[in-house]
Amino acid sequence: MESLLHVPEPAEPLPSATTRRGLLEWISSVDHKQVGIMYQWVALLFFLAGGALALMMRVQLSVANNRFLSPEVYNQFFTMHGTVMIFFVLMPALIGAGVYLVPLMIGANEMAYPRLNALSMWLTLFGGLLLFFSFLTGGAPDAGWFNYAPLTEEVYTGSGINYYCMGLLIAGIGSVAAGLNFVVTILKMRVPDMSLKRMPLFVWMMLITAFLILGALPSLNAALSMLLLDRLLHAMFFVNTHGSPLLWQHLFWLFGHPEVYILILPAFGIFSEVFPVFSRKPIFGYSFVVASGIAIALLAYGVWMHHMFAAGLGNTVNAFFSASSLLIGVPTGVKIFNWLGTMYGGSIRLRMPMLFAVAFLIEFTIGGLTGIMFAIVPIDWQVTDSYVVVAHLHYVFVGGSLFGVFAGLFYWFPKMSGKMLDEKLGRVFFWLFVIGFNLTFLIQHWLGMIGMPRRVYTYLDFPHYTLFNMISTVGAFLMAASVFVLLWNIFKSIRSGEVAPPDPWDANTLEWYTDSPPSLKNFERVPPVTSDRPLYDFKHSHQPDDAT
Repeated sequence: MESLLHVPEPAEPLPSATTRRGLLEWISSVDHKQVGIMYQWVALLFFLAGGALALMMRVQLSVANNRFLSPEVYNQFFTMHGTVMIFFVLMPALIGAGVYLVPLMIGANEMAYPRLNALSMWLTLFGGLLLFFSFLTGGAPDAGWFNYAPLTEEVYTGSGINYYCMGLLIAGIGSVAAGLNFVVTILKMRVPDMSLKRMPLFVWMMLITAFLILGALPSLNAALSMLLLDRLLHAMFFVNTHGSPLLWQHLFWLFGHPEVYILILPAFGIFSEVFPVFSRKPIFGYSFVVASGIAIALLAYGVWMHHMFAAGLGNTVNAFFSASSLLIGVPTGVKIFNWLGTMYGGSIRLRMPMLFAVAFLIEFTIGGLTGIMFAIVPIDWQVTDSYVVVAHLHYVFVGGSLFGVFAGLFYWFPKMSGKMLDEKLGRVFFWLFVIGFNLTFLIQHWLGMIGMPRRVYTYLDFPHYTLFNMISTVGAFLMAASVFVLLWNIFKSIRSGEVAPPDPWDANTLEWYTDSPPSLKNFERVPPVTSDRPLYDFKHSHQPDDAT
């Protein structure tokens, strides 16, 4: 009898994802795989734009008393860089990975709401384009990616802030729709044998992330709507004389700290798939990984005020949020030990996904330790608004979330394209990026400790300032060079790369049961699901070939 791993093709073969399609077919597509790939292109487009803004900022800061950028332009670039990287690079990259993979990993043929899925992607794209359109209207937003009131009310009167509000509102509506779609898809569309205890960890992290999105994004959307009313209709929610600028901070950070976990939990899910596959072992402590993810989501809503320790909220409030911020480090640390336990005693293969996973353990741990520092009120008072904050932020978002995106790219690129990425070019990219990243941001811890404030467009020639900033700028350009290596690797591999087999990594989960790339319909039938590693179980079992 015929093996389930080789399902016979129907009389009329379904179109492969590699079939050359016209632009109109992509634009009108509701296929979750095409939508997921378009999410990745959106993220790449804005990654290049946001990276270019960062390089110009680093040129401006490379030497003291520089005049490469004016203060006004620097503020616009600073604001746009942070906003774009968080809302239009990391979010679409990670949500897009979930859109592509979740149906495949749970044995479904589509997301629960395919048209809503496509709408979410287009809202994200148009929100980002609207934000960049502000450059053509007299100036981009210039009050920082956090957009603090009363700067947005009294000082920064250009139209850029309006575009900030509208762009993020449109993208935020798309993100909420995506979160709802994930919840329904995961809870209602799994194959019958896949109980919650048998779901792949990436699917678990996307489910938790979806609930975080549904709980956190409405706070930001409400704040943006109120700010628009302030600016256009003089509602005065955040004006000092009639409202409260602190209200903006509460609403923004009530979203902003869960947003950290919205951006890191999907990356945790990616690493939880990569570590077992390349260690040739099951994940160590599956239940603990799931439980710690749920704990992170619950605690995420109770720590937002540690961003406001310098606002003068009082010792009682500071003490409570200091304790809660320290507490949330516990479930995060649990995951680190789960991954280390998975590697311990395993037959480790240092392929590209695993290289980024191992590097993540180091970089994210640095970011986590500095996060613990910021949870302690006296330390926070000392280093708040210094370059220590900039370094911490990037070790979390780049060393954590972006390294997860890179690990997932190298791991699932064969599934999406049917081609293998070049391993040698991948290693060149890896070392250039990792060295450049640490040169750029590790030195900024010392810059902050010796007193350099963030959000300044230039500085006096104090001892070590120019040297440290020049090192940071060199590192940024190394990262930029590495990105061009990655782009060449992707282009070269799509054009003439090695053809990928259906399961190049000897993986564990159902997305590798399909062809690479999958047909329009993902599955005709799936193997029995008896654990969280259904494909591994099937390949290593002696069940009859016609098992269902």
